[in-house]
Amino acid sequence: MGKESIKMIANNKKARHDYFLEELYEAGISLHGTEVKSLRMGKCSIKESFIHIEHGEVIIYGMHISPYEKGNIFNRDPLRPKKLLMHKNEIRKLEQKIKEKGYTIVPVEVYFKGSLVKVQIALAKGKKLYDKRNDIAKKDMRREAERDFKVRNLG
Repeated sequence: MGKESIKMIANNKKARHDYFLEELYEAGISLHGTEVKSLRMGKCSIKESFIHIEHGEVIIYGMHISPYEKGNIFNRDPLRPKKLLMHKNEIRKLEQKIKEKGYTIVPVEVYFKGSLVKVQIALAKGKKLYDKRNDIAKKDMRREAERDFKVRNLG
């Protein structure tokens, strides 16, 4: 069995900055034809999007898929809520977790897996301001160490 190619469409860097990502899930997404064509051209943003579970269905809000230029009357609303396709037991597990205080579900990235559009979502816990500062400090220290290492190797 051949390995399926994965082509990144959109990434939510803000999610990793604002949340501790605890569990990652892969979900399919229910789309219309022109939306898929627009995604193939890489016109998607999940920066402002969020996920809710309603009536046992996982729905993503605020995911912006730009209208397809040649789509004319077949184009859908770019911000329409889209249904995510997941197994019932995964949905139940997520539902249980988000009832706990501090948990939420955030979209992390959108990508093509073979010919299918997938959304990676994460069960996440919000970071406090001091957690963010701590992450930034660690990143700065790592950057400094890499810079010193580079200077030593070149010099």
